[in-house]
Amino acid sequence: MTLYDKLKSGPFIISGPCVIENEAMIMDLAETLKKMMEELNLTYIFKASFDKANRTSVDSYRGPGLEEGLRILQKVKDTFDLPVTTDIHEASQAAPVAEVVDILQIPAFLCRQTDLLVEAGKTGKIVNIKKAQFLSGKDMIHPAKKVETTGNHQVMLTERGKSFGNNDLVVDFRDIIEMQEFGYPVVMDVTHSCQKPGGAGAKSGGNSAFAPYFAKAAAAVGVRGFFFETHRNPAEALSDGPNMVKLDEFKGVLEDVKKHF
Repeated sequence: MTLYDKLKSGPFIISGPCVIENEAMIMDLAETLKKMMEELNLTYIFKASFDKANRTSVDSYRGPGLEEGLRILQKVKDTFDLPVTTDIHEASQAAPVAEVVDILQIPAFLCRQTDLLVEAGKTGKIVNIKKAQFLSGKDMIHPAKKVETTGNHQVMLTERGKSFGNNDLVVDFRDIIEMQEFGYPVVMDVTHSCQKPGGAGAKSGGNSAFAPYFAKAAAAVGVRGFFFETHRNPAEALSDGPNMVKLDEFKGVLEDVKKHF
């Protein structure tokens, strides 16, 4: 069974830190998360970004960059035999990143960028398109079809909240139901949906306490793919700390969510 077949049948978890902070931190998290998912009998994909090109402030930490980031992700694959995913922000990144990752992630802000979607599709890798904060679920058929013009039908769609006034998001579960009708695997990005974009001055805020509830609500409407960002100490994370589930609480959250499958 291919990875995409597994994702279509579910359940699965995409998880890791928001950004690659250093190699030791990434290897520690990957090892711990792999063991956790094996104990829970869940298909698992490790996620971390080599570059957060959409940070609120120009002074915010972005990551180690393409070359070093891919080296670390390759080490995760080789050491732990895990599929990995990361996001790309430019069309020119698709081919080199696809040499390492199993899933190319398209950031929500960029999900209508035709060149980015087409180049991602050309790699033949699975393409996970995150739904923009300004789009409805039914609108996501158009980004998906852009990928499919390349002959690549391995598309995933991810819900990550919708803009709601200033510095806030809301999850409209009708969007998830609409996306499920297309037949692609649909993912609930649980922790980004807890985000308050730009809500902490020069960075985004959020409230991770809502994460377990969003996950269970998504499970109730048939979602079997879940995206959680996690960290040993979210308060010290270099990106998205307020939304993250603390690593030592993560297994309990997943055990609770599994009851709703």
